[in-house]
Amino acid sequence: MIAIVDYGMGNVASVKTAFERLGYQVMITDSIEQLEQASHIILPGVGSFQAAAEEINQRQLKEPLIRLAKEKPFLGICLGMQLLFETGYENGISDGLGLIPGNVNVIETEYILPHIGWNQLQIENQNQTFAPLEGKHVYFVHSFQAQTEQNYLVATTDYGAKIPAIVQNGLVYGMQFHPEKSGEAGVELLKLFMQETTMDGGVRS
Repeated sequence: MIAIVDYGMGNVASVKTAFERLGYQVMITDSIEQLEQASHIILPGVGSFQAAAEEINQRQLKEPLIRLAKEKPFLGICLGMQLLFETGYENGISDGLGLIPGNVNVIETEYILPHIGWNQLQIENQNQTFAPLEGKHVYFVHSFQAQTEQNYLVATTDYGAKIPAIVQNGLVYGMQFHPEKSGEAGVELLKLFMQETTMDGGVRS
């Protein structure tokens, strides 16, 4: 069972549908007990880093999410990916989940913000799992980007700046774009995430 974290700021219905189309059972929940029972946790998000961090804190989800991310596969999508990092600088300074070292700040580009539309993925660090997605287009909607070390980068995109598009730290993954809105490439990316983190019905350690 996949659990999608409901903290009032995610496009949870479309993410749920995307995983269900792949044949997985999915629940939308903010129950810590149900999150603990899940095999995989998905953290979507639409809005500002500051507001999302406040919602997670108010619902007393921060510490459970940090703990569970050490135990089972965890995927952050769009704003959910940004929350994986230590600090966000949108509307002030806010603490993230600290699951991946780095910060989130406004995209430094001459191009118009927000960055909205289809951009190509460039696979980094000779990552073999995601190599088939080299050059594929996925759908972005954001004005802020992660700033992290090269070894956490799985894929990037170019928008007048090198923007982390997929990141990974152990079982923690993040996708800055919306895989659920990215057509066949998005479907394949969700498949790869599930295949990479599941083996013979159990989670890879």
